[in-house]
Amino acid sequence: QVQLVESGGGLVQPGGSLRLSCVVSRNIFSIYKMGWYRQAPGKQRELVADITSGGRTNYADSVKGRFTISRDNAKNTMYLQMNSLKPEDTAVYYCNADLSPVITMRRDNYWGQGTQVTVSS
Repeated sequence: QVQLVESGGGLVQPGGSLRLSCVVSRNIFSIYKMGWYRQAPGKQRELVADITSGGRTNYADSVKGRFTISRDNAKNTMYLQMNSLKPEDTAVYYCNADLSPVITMRRDNYWGQGTQVTVSS
């Protein structure tokens, strides 16, 4: 069973930093594009940043210059370094990945359960 497990969320003051992690379970044949999405109360889920298996990155305009996405392919792990956090960054952050499990060898899209990030003084 494929699992994406996020960690690193929490409460932080405006201007502070957090680092989110997303670990993909073992028995994965290949992981393609990975990304972080977020959903604030009453709003649609939106893309924050994504990264290809080769390391090419893409960011939402609202986080450019403040957030950095990265991945460690050897560890099946993706990160999101969030600096200069603002109250409007408050949301549940979700990990997303296109991957092929060993058991099926079929490329599908998977989501984590989400981690809450709250930016407040």
